[in-house]
Amino acid sequence: MTFVPGTRGHGELEVTRVDGQSAITSVSACSPLKILTPRSRGLSVSACLSSFGGGLVAGDETHLSLSLGNGARCSLGTQASTKIYRNPLARPCGQSLSAWLEADSFLALMPDPIQAFAGSAYRQNQQFHLAPGANLVLVDWLTSGRAARGERWAFTRLQSRNEIFVGDERSVLDSLLLDPAQGPLGGAHRLGRFNCLALILIMGSALVPAAQACLNEISTARVERRSNLLVSASPLSQGALLRLAGEEVAVVAAEIRRRLQFVTTWLGADPWSRKW
Repeated sequence: MTFVPGTRGHGELEVTRVDGQSAITSVSACSPLKILTPRSRGLSVSACLSSFGGGLVAGDETHLSLSLGNGARCSLGTQASTKIYRNPLARPCGQSLSAWLEADSFLALMPDPIQAFAGSAYRQNQQFHLAPGANLVLVDWLTSGRAARGERWAFTRLQSRNEIFVGDERSVLDSLLLDPAQGPLGGAHRLGRFNCLALILIMGSALVPAAQACLNEISTARVERRSNLLVSASPLSQGALLRLAGEEVAVVAAEIRRRLQFVTTWLGADPWSRKW
């Protein structure tokens, strides 16, 4: 993906280490993408992605280029859930991210969940290029839609793809496709009673102890019949990949926060203090 400044939906964020602190040295965005920077300098910086329409409507596509310099630390989230509005003509609608992390940097990408409305279509593609010694925490999650209004897994199509490159080699490829053409999404043999899915990726040489702690706990945890939360974990080279399925969004949110409590130490602040 080539990022062109001033192009609709394109944004750029650059974080470098200046005088011993992380600092946002470049930020730009064009509608419908907005980038807010509540903390632009410190042990870590904080940035927040948003949109001028409160979500993505048919035809909205955003593209973000993110770069972290050597030793820089950044927390990147969203103002609220990313709402995907009805798209009866199936026009392109989605988000893409390309991130480059230099040695000893730390990125915590922890947005609120994607909330796809009935009749919507959405595609997300995220690529992370890690130099040796870089560290990444990634949360990618979605809800069933407006369940309180009876909309459960009623979107037309949703696809999310995450790729992690370490050096020149692709280390992780995770792709999720939810398409009712392959069978009712809310059916008993698909998503059934669950209303929230989440992926947590912890990766980097400095994060191995945190990843191993998750693997150890999950491997010995007892799975209760008809539990309202299911958690699985897979080891990665210098990390772990966790998958969550919950009946309630709040339950999944609480589990994400519990698993990633170590992030607070890296950022010097609690990224959830004003959210969940």
